[in-house]
Amino acid sequence: MSGMATKSPIVTLTPAPTLDRTYTVTDLVSGAVNRADAVGEELAGKGINVARALHLAGIPAPAVVPIGNAEKGILERTGSKNFLVPLWIDGTIRVSTTILERGGTTTKINEAPKPLSSNEWQQVIELTEKTVIENEAKWLVIAGALPLDESTGTFVDLHPIFERMEKLGVRVVLDTSGEPLAYWVRQGEAAILKPNAEELASAVGRDLLTNGDVIEAARELCSHGVECVLASLGSDGMLAVTKSRAWATRTAPVKVINTVGAGDATLAGFLAAITNNPIAEGEQDFGVEFNVPVGAMAAVQWGAVKVSQPTSGLDHIDNLPEVFLTEDVDLAAPLKEPAIHKEN
Repeated sequence: MSGMATKSPIVTLTPAPTLDRTYTVTDLVSGAVNRADAVGEELAGKGINVARALHLAGIPAPAVVPIGNAEKGILERTGSKNFLVPLWIDGTIRVSTTILERGGTTTKINEAPKPLSSNEWQQVIELTEKTVIENEAKWLVIAGALPLDESTGTFVDLHPIFERMEKLGVRVVLDTSGEPLAYWVRQGEAAILKPNAEELASAVGRDLLTNGDVIEAARELCSHGVECVLASLGSDGMLAVTKSRAWATRTAPVKVINTVGAGDATLAGFLAAITNNPIAEGEQDFGVEFNVPVGAMAAVQWGAVKVSQPTSGLDHIDNLPEVFLTEDVDLAAPLKEPAIHKEN
């Protein structure tokens, strides 16, 4: 763990990292030759983005990543050497391309995660556990797309990680999507889930049109054992939901430049806040053993700062916008961006 003498209460795992290339154009014209005004490159993936953001709050979170060994020099080239814990595997790293228009429109093209062998995935599990133990961490964040297991053709199995973390007394945050999310939300092994509205609608199999719909859907996940659901709702802010309580939070409007990575910044803000603001003995009972409302406020502030920046990773957490929080949630209030469940 090069350059990381300080222990961190949080470790992240990015099972399928990506090389993010961002092209900034004035206006994207489909079917025509477009010239880029600027080009940026960074090593990314949801867990990497979360770890990088946590460093801004003084939390030296290490990020475990399997990286293709054909990409020699990628850590130095992308400025990621000091906080990544790489597992070098055969092959290349996938590439995600972002086309960012000056008006704020973002087009994203993601290469599918590259499959891992059973042996490679076992090495990922071992390295993750080793890193958690070395840091005496209390949280493990598993974030991003899950690769397929070459030997089975199905998504890699997270059960061994959950089992090992349970034995260590480590809570797991899961931030993924699609079929893996639909499966793991019903296993009840993750302490925190962070779906957006569409992902939550897909997980429960129905449309989400109001605040009440979101809270009901989140409580359905809590009924399976999840402690807290952080539902990102775009311009509607966030609903943070436990079995017994729910908080709505949002910030003052900000100028949107690039939405890529906003969810990662949101999650990092939540984790930084609950780490730096533990619940004192005799303090208010939030229904869980961490300070959900403080975390939720920081989450939407960090997310708002992120969308005002051009890169996929959070550059700074300066000038946090004003934040609003209420537990008096208007259940009938319609979502500005309703989530319509789409059958597969």
